[in-house]
Amino acid sequence: MKKIAILGSTGSIGTQTLEIVRSNREELEVAALAANSNVTLMEAQIREFHPRIAVMWSAEAAAQLRVRVSDCQVRVLQGMEGLLEIAVMPQAQVLVTAIVGMIGIRPTIEAIKAGKDIALANKETLVCAGHIIMPLARERGISILPVDSEHSAIFQSLNGEPAGRISRILLTASGGPFRGWNRERLAGVQVEDALKHPNWAMGRKITIDSSTLVNKGLEVMEAKWLFGVEPSQIQVVVHPQSIIHSMVEYIDGAVIAQLGVPDMKLPIQYALFYPDRRKMENNRVDFYKLGGVTFEEPDMETFYGLKLAYQALERGGSLPTVYNAANERAVALFLERRIGYLQIPELIQRCMEHHTAVEHPDVEEILAAEQSVYDYIKGLV
Repeated sequence: MKKIAILGSTGSIGTQTLEIVRSNREELEVAALAANSNVTLMEAQIREFHPRIAVMWSAEAAAQLRVRVSDCQVRVLQGMEGLLEIAVMPQAQVLVTAIVGMIGIRPTIEAIKAGKDIALANKETLVCAGHIIMPLARERGISILPVDSEHSAIFQSLNGEPAGRISRILLTASGGPFRGWNRERLAGVQVEDALKHPNWAMGRKITIDSSTLVNKGLEVMEAKWLFGVEPSQIQVVVHPQSIIHSMVEYIDGAVIAQLGVPDMKLPIQYALFYPDRRKMENNRVDFYKLGGVTFEEPDMETFYGLKLAYQALERGGSLPTVYNAANERAVALFLERRIGYLQIPELIQRCMEHHTAVEHPDVEEILAAEQSVYDYIKGLV
């Protein structure tokens, strides 16, 4: 029986992870759950999966949850202290990091130190702290198992191949709902428009990020750390059908790809059971109906958030943190209808230009860089 802890259990990845558990109860058990503030859903998860510990980020939510589940055998904790206790609890072998934001960094570090494998769905962990996380994981002999569909596809395409044979990583992108649009058309984009992804069902923030191609920029940064390649070896390819989830080109010119329907449960299950594959009652690719697949070069002038990601990655230091934090705040402001759609990459660029990069930042310096970005944007907006 493999026991798992889930950070971000009420979000899109967290709920789908619990679907995998629900289908594999004889082999998977939930030891702990953590979420932000959705008390109603967390209560339902506690009653179904019986975790030892439940954590709410919000103190108010934690207080409400304690009352609601007072009849259950569960400890309800709050905030970072609770997340860190989950990270090191001896009853879990795998930590699923599906929580949003840089609050995922410290629990991931502590879980690695405690000898736990990481099923990674928190982008900020590697975007901002890849230089800390990956050497630590290698030192402790810990597996970082990517849950993101593109990185899982790359991970699967690397199986059985000798190290050091990668020529390029071909990171696919759907292009989002505004593929082919120019800046004039984008100027009128409203929140409802940007939340209509053509292929994937995701949370609100990542759906906006996909529409701006910033999400692909974050994935480029993650790929560098996960697979030990240079930014110049990572090429984004727009693939509107979202059937090829990513590819690896080797030094002899061979390209190996992983294909499947757009369904996050497949990479989640693969991470939880790696290196085994388990049967899944999901949709299959019907190649007769599919007919064909197409590929395009991304428009990094119109969607220049992707270009900014490469610039931040090349410069390194604390600049990727600035990129991530600026985007996080800009997307929140857009969802609140306080800025326009085109202001998202504008704010990212202004924050990057304003920042003086710190080389090899530690966790405290990463968090300080994040706060400096929030303060700077507050003065602008």
